[in-house]
Amino acid sequence: MHTEEIEYTVDGESFTGYLAYDETIEGKRPAILLVHEWWGMNDFTKEEAERLAAEGFTAFALDMYGTGVGADNPTDAAALMNKTIENEGAPLKRFQAALDLINNHETVLEGEVAAQGYCFGGAVALTMARLGLPLKGVVSFHGDLQTEVQIKPGDVKAQIQVYTGGDDDMIPAEQVANFVTEMQTAGVRFDVISYPDAKHGFTNPAATGRGEKFGIPLAYNEDAANDAYEGAVNFYNRIFGL
Repeated sequence: MHTEEIEYTVDGESFTGYLAYDETIEGKRPAILLVHEWWGMNDFTKEEAERLAAEGFTAFALDMYGTGVGADNPTDAAALMNKTIENEGAPLKRFQAALDLINNHETVLEGEVAAQGYCFGGAVALTMARLGLPLKGVVSFHGDLQTEVQIKPGDVKAQIQVYTGGDDDMIPAEQVANFVTEMQTAGVRFDVISYPDAKHGFTNPAATGRGEKFGIPLAYNEDAANDAYEGAVNFYNRIFGL
């Protein structure tokens, strides 16, 4: 497994992503962009990139906050997330820079790229699909499904999968229902998979400890996490024709 940190710049600011791919595979392959949770780039995101690399993809965990910028508590995490969202155009520019980078990588089939995000990252990935970026697919794990982007038929190029928790206080049933209506109205090919007992952050093994430490409704759910991961990999194999 080849892994490396790659520093790149966006509007003069430094960002550092994490690249992983199986160097024993010959030829070019599809790529998956990963977008981190509101905590910022961390070991979980890097480990997820390595898992996808082991499946035969080139994986690049992009950086939405800046080199070395992250949070270890909800207050700072929320501040970083909001600063990024409120910086007009910043999420798109930062995502686009990573998309350009991975499309030009020597191991990647140009144009054969999907995006996968967690919580904040899931919302970012879905926003990029709504903005019409040339992605083959987008997967959101317990991501915010609300948006201010108004879409119409033909805007969304990507196929979409959403994995959400039925017991997620941050992504209530009404929000899921509104998302379904939005996607159906816009003629998008999509799936929503809801796990009845799963709470917010269910894919991250650190979620339960963080939830208990900070008194917020987070929890890891191993069954849901494994099912969602397998579902995402099957989705990628289908959309890339593997």
